[in-house]
Formats: sequence, C-alpha cells, structure tokens
Amino acid sequence: MHKNTIAYVIVAALFGFIGGFWLANSINRSAVSSLSSPGNSTNSAGTNSAAATAEPDLSDDELNSKIAEADKNPANFAYQRDLGISLYRYAAMKQDDKLLGEAVRILNRANSLNAKDFDVLVALGNAHFDIGFAKKDAASFQTAREVYSKALEIKPDDADVTTDRGLTYFLQNPPAYDKAATELQKVADANPKHERSLQFLVQTYVKQNKTAEAEKVFAKLKSINPNNSAIQELNALIASQTGTVK
Repeated sequence: MHKNTIAYVIVAALFGFIGGFWLANSINRSAVSSLSSPGNSTNSAGTNSAAATAEPDLSDDELNSKIAEADKNPANFAYQRDLGISLYRYAAMKQDDKLLGEAVRILNRANSLNAKDFDVLVALGNAHFDIGFAKKDAASFQTAREVYSKALEIKPDDADVTTDRGLTYFLQNPPAYDKAATELQKVADANPKHERSLQFLVQTYVKQNKTAEAEKVFAKLKSINPNNSAIQELNALIASQTGTVK
C-alpha cells in the first residue's frame, strides 16, 4: 500500500522523515496498549518513542470494539483523545487508509469537545498530512496546514509542527517553495540546531535554484552534526546542480 510514496520525494526515504509521513511514524507497545485502555496514554501525538519495539498487531475485532466504545461515549473527551491519537499512530504504522479515516473521525470529535488540545490538533494535522501525501491531494495538505496553524496558536514555538506546516507547501501540487522556505527559515532562525528544518530548507533552496543559499544551509547542517544521515544525499543533491561534490 502506497509503496510508491517513498519514491515521490527523496526526503521520504532519506532525511529522518516528516512528522506526518506514513513512513515517519513508528509506535511502541505502550502506545498500542492505549488502544486497549484509552485514557492512560501519556505520549504526545507528535513524539515518536526512542524505545520503539517490534511492531505489534491488533485484530480487527479489537480495533472495532474500541471504535464502537468511542461512538457509544461521544462526550468522553479523554477517551476520544487517547483513542484517536493511538489509532492515528497505529494506522500510520500499518499504512491503513481505512483506519486512518476512523482516526480522523474520532480526532475531529475530540477536537469538537476541546478545540485547544495541542496533541489532538497535531495528530489531526498529521493525519491530513498523510492523506495529502498518499493521495497527492492538495486539499488535504491545506487542511493539515490549517490544523497545524491552530496547534501553533497554542504553542507558537513548536519547531516540529512549524516544519511540518512548511512541508505542506513543499509537497503540495503545485508546490509553493517560497512559502515553504519562509516557514523552514523561521524554524532555523529560532532553533539554529533543528536539523530536520535545515535538511528540508536545503532541498527547498535547491528546488528554487538558489544554490548559494542551499550550500550555506548545508554547511551549517554539517557543522551542527557531521554525522547527520542526510549529509551524503544532500551533498549529492547540491552536486547535481553545481557539478561539485563538497
């Protein structure tokens, strides 16, 4: 399912991944456990655990039971929130379109109960981002961008959400590279060591044929972390324009 997405843009396979990408989202057993006991989740919607273990599996019956329970208790915000976030993570891990749709539905319900919950907004934005990426749907990227903007009203300095908002411009069709660059530069200015924004800023400048700017950001990234996994690929990307390997 959606295996062709990895070839859509080089960033999907190479650069630490986008918060909203199907392939960006791993999930540990504690997150899956929250599907069994919603209300106990403590993980942020935008945070992947460093202690991720082997991918667990849940049966359709288990999933449907929890979704049915959410539908029977539509006013229970904590249940909608925790189940929606966990379903999103699981759907992303399993690349399950149908389950992603259920996650969006439940997250929308949670958002209607509490429009100021940051983690709900991030998960909802990520879900729409995934839909936009998988289906190459500009409207979904627009929705993701709007939801991310609401999340940023709560936490204006969140570097990851701002980066993902910028990437909605980068990935939409047609791309809006100027707007993507503005968002990514904003992150880089406020968080000079935020490697992911720098990685995508290099790409954005290359797309704009702004080679000098791309090289400058690339040099900054290398100085921050010479072992960044994107260095080799970014170097090749710049070299494809300049004919010079750094």
